[in-house]
Amino acid sequence: MIYLELFLAFLKVGCFSFGGYAAIPIVRESVLAHAWMDEARFADLIALSESSPGPIMVNLATYVGSVQGGFLGALIATAAVVLPAFVIVLILMKIMKNALKNKGLQASVDAIKPCVVGLIFATGVYMLFKNILGGFPPQAVDFKALGLCAVLALIYFGAKKIFKNGISPILLIFLSAAAGVLLYGV
Repeated sequence: MIYLELFLAFLKVGCFSFGGYAAIPIVRESVLAHAWMDEARFADLIALSESSPGPIMVNLATYVGSVQGGFLGALIATAAVVLPAFVIVLILMKIMKNALKNKGLQASVDAIKPCVVGLIFATGVYMLFKNILGGFPPQAVDFKALGLCAVLALIYFGAKKIFKNGISPILLIFLSAAAGVLLYGV
């Protein structure tokens, strides 16, 4: 039964999300609705998924599937989350070779972009309130996390001023992971 629940939940995520970070609210809703984990563990999962190589949506599906159903659960959840995109790409490549030349389709894609930006921004604001400010309304400020965010922002924007291409996102992820281990793990 858990395998069917994982498949259906992550098939829904794969069908109704547009882009990696935009999937986070849908995955969160599914995980909490099935009581697979609590808010704190899900926040840790987002951090783990983001610092792991690969698309965040696939990493989230793999981790949740693994926790709930072992290796087979991870395989099923991962397959379910990528199945819609795989099928859609196959169909689009076969049928619409010149799709992007169509002005109506291009306008539709352009209209979706602000929605994705809004979802990513909303997820960032939610994570800020939940993890740094202690919830809605703010209850207890985590000054370590706030300081870490400020230092990482200074590194990111300072590197853009100093270096032509700025700092590598991969290096920034490693720096934040190391700082998190030093601040919270030691």
